[in-house]
Amino acid sequence: MILAVDIGNTNVVFGGFEGDELVFTARVSTDPCGTEDEYAVKLRSALAIHRVDHLPVTGAIVSSVVPTLNRVVNGALKILFDVAPITVGPGVKTGINIRCDTPSSVGSDIICACVAAQQIYGAPALVVDFGTATKLMVVNESGSFIGVSICPGVMMGLNALAEQTAQLPKVSPEAPLLTVAKNTADSVKSGVIFGHAAMIDGMIDRICAEAGPLPVYATGGMASLILPHCAHPITQDEHLVLKGLNLLYRKNS
Repeated sequence: MILAVDIGNTNVVFGGFEGDELVFTARVSTDPCGTEDEYAVKLRSALAIHRVDHLPVTGAIVSSVVPTLNRVVNGALKILFDVAPITVGPGVKTGINIRCDTPSSVGSDIICACVAAQQIYGAPALVVDFGTATKLMVVNESGSFIGVSICPGVMMGLNALAEQTAQLPKVSPEAPLLTVAKNTADSVKSGVIFGHAAMIDGMIDRICAEAGPLPVYATGGMASLILPHCAHPITQDEHLVLKGLNLLYRKNS
C-alpha cells in the first residue's frame, strides 16, 4: 500500500492506495505542537480503525502547507514503516507546467489537486478546494496551471463572526431553512453558507469570463456542505488531493 498524506492547516488527511484504488481515508486534527510519536500513534490507530493495518506500507508521499510539521510527520512514517516519503515541492516531477510569477511558491496541495484534475478529468478545468481557505484553481487547455484565487474558508467565516463580534454566537456549519432567517444563529448560518455558495457562483462567472468556459470540479472537507446551494453544475471529487499525491508518487518513485 502507498500512503498519501495531506497536511493542511485544519486537518491531516491520510489515504492508502493499492494501485489506483483508494482503500482507506482518515482525517485527524492538525496539531502544530504534535511529536513524531504522537502522529505515529494517530496514524497507527487510524489504520486499525479502518482495518487496513495488515497491509504493508511500501512507500509514502506527503503534501504539506504546514512546514513545521514536515519533519514530524516524516519521522512518524519512519517509525511506523521505515520508509522515506517523497515530499511534494521543488524538484518533484508533476507533469504540468506552472505558469505563475513564482512557481516555487505555489502550495503543494494546489499542485496535487490540479495534477489529479488534469489526469483524471482532462483539461481545461476549474478546481475548487473547500479547505481552511477556499481555493479556485485553473488548468488551461494545454494542461498548464495558470493561477488561483484564494478566499476565506467556510469555518474561517463562522469563527471570525463569533470571535470578532460581541453578540454573534458560534454556530454549527449547516444551512438554515431560509435565507432571510428569523433568529441570530440561522442568520449567521445563512450569511456564511448561502453567502459562500453565492461567492463560488460569482467567482466561477468571473473566472470563465477571463479564461473561457470551464468544467468545474470540487474537493475538500466543506464541499458537500456548499455545493447543494450553488447554481453552477459542479462535479464533486472528495479525495482529489490524495489522488493527485498517488499519481505523483508513481511519477517520482
